[in-house]
Amino acid sequence: MFDVAVIEDPAAAEVTLDPVRSALLAALAEPGSASSLAAIVGLPRQKVNYHLRALEKHGLVELVEERRKGNCTERVLRATAASYVISPAALSAVAPDPSKSPDQLSARWLLALAARLVRELGQLIVGATAAKQRLATYASDAEITFASAADRAAFAGELQDAVADLVRKYHTENAPNGRKHRFIVALHPSPKSSQDR
Repeated sequence: MFDVAVIEDPAAAEVTLDPVRSALLAALAEPGSASSLAAIVGLPRQKVNYHLRALEKHGLVELVEERRKGNCTERVLRATAASYVISPAALSAVAPDPSKSPDQLSARWLLALAARLVRELGQLIVGATAAKQRLATYASDAEITFASAADRAAFAGELQDAVADLVRKYHTENAPNGRKHRFIVALHPSPKSSQDR
């Protein structure tokens, strides 16, 4: 089971958005059968089986084992991942494109960058998984409290200068065996927690 799986197929995305199927995926972090899941989601076993078949058809759950119970065979399934992210590739016709409005101070542009990041990482993860290789990535995450808007602007300016210096230092345009990497730095207010509201 993966920690996170990326859903790129529109039909698979649609299947996961059904509340019952979403609840089944969450319950199937641990292997279960239609009978054991029926009580959790409050539906008859036959209805649960219907939903499980839809999830299985799209590779969101997988067979762990089959058990004989009298004249019946009980199928035990589990989710293929602990959590899922729907890639903007699933909505390719309307997926955000950061190149269409490159306003570095716009929250919507930042969201388009994040969507591109999810789409590209999803494709890379699928490829690396198929090739049974690790994917070389790096991420940094920090939360900063600025005393003022002026401090935030000064920080952003210094960060922009530092990033530009590093890019100039390490970027080799025509490296014979070089591989391009995407680098994104983002700064946005942290959402308020329920305690702060």
